[in-house]
Amino acid sequence: MEHYNNRRIVLASRPVGAPTKDDFRLEESATPVPKEGEVLLRSIYLSLDPYMRGRMNDAPSYAPPVAIDEVMVGAGKIHYREQVVDGLESAPEAFIGMLEGQNFGKLVVKVNNTM
Repeated sequence: MEHYNNRRIVLASRPVGAPTKDDFRLEESATPVPKEGEVLLRSIYLSLDPYMRGRMNDAPSYAPPVAIDEVMVGAGKIHYREQVVDGLESAPEAFIGMLEGQNFGKLVVKVNNTM
């Protein structure tokens, strides 16, 4: 599997007035390798919506605030990077899922190698 840097935008400080670039920080780290039963996803874009401004405040609201030094949340679009299914009996269903657009990356079928 290819390795990618994980990039995330975190809230560095609570904005006063309109948010500025100083209120955020870009962090990079190694991308985790998915374990059995996990899927690695890649964000393609993150939507910046008006409701996010309220989440930058530490005040009561319909949505909980984002903590300082935590990842900004929002809606976006993702792509699979890798999906692992267990056993040959799962392969047909997984393959059909790919044809239906349920996977946009690499599909790995894990076979029992204890024979």
